[in-house]
Amino acid sequence: MLILLYYTYIIVIALPILIVATILAAVFTIILSPVFPNKQFSYYPARWWGRLFCHICLIRVAIEGLENIVKNRSYIITCNHQSIFDVFVVYGWLPSVFKWMMKADLRKIPLVGKACEVAGHIFISRESRKATVTSLEKAYRQLQNGISVVIFPEGTRTHTGRMGAFKRGAFLLATELKLPVLPITLSGSFERLPRNTLKLRPGKINMHIHPAIEVEPFLPDKTKEFAQYTHDVIRRKLHLENTTTT
Repeated sequence: MLILLYYTYIIVIALPILIVATILAAVFTIILSPVFPNKQFSYYPARWWGRLFCHICLIRVAIEGLENIVKNRSYIITCNHQSIFDVFVVYGWLPSVFKWMMKADLRKIPLVGKACEVAGHIFISRESRKATVTSLEKAYRQLQNGISVVIFPEGTRTHTGRMGAFKRGAFLLATELKLPVLPITLSGSFERLPRNTLKLRPGKINMHIHPAIEVEPFLPDKTKEFAQYTHDVIRRKLHLENTTTT
């Protein structure tokens, strides 16, 4: 009975509000980003949008490790990817100014794709090597003075709740730019909305920000080891969270 009431609430009340909120957040991002490029002020619409999405779906978010983010330091931020709610949580609660590294197909989403483009997020095309190189060059230019990039190194959302292997792209970027990797473990979002389903469930999502992993021990060409080390840091915390909640 409660789940029926919840779905009725989502369809009748939450969904219309979230559609309007998405439009407003995109419009304000398009307006503010050129005027206040790479400033906290231009990120307020997206942060408000991410938090609203979680709150209105009755999802609580708990954050640990904010003290591990050093102000005005740039990072390659790597997160495990459990569900679409990972995007809302990172947008809503990560205090850094950052750029997403996202699939080029997302540029086609009406209004939202334009907002992402104007905000300077980095689109990666798997079909075009030249376009990928251009996107990475754009990342190189932006990652300084506290501007970071957020990457899901698994490349896609999990089907089972378990972490997949990490691709090396994020770690190649880190070694090229001599930037530290900031690992983030997201837990609980798979239970809120598993991939390829509409089984949305209220509850809690945890975001744990780990201490940064310095790049020097993995230079000049240990990106495979760098990826595995970061994967293990995130996975251990995810395993601990899953063990605690079961």
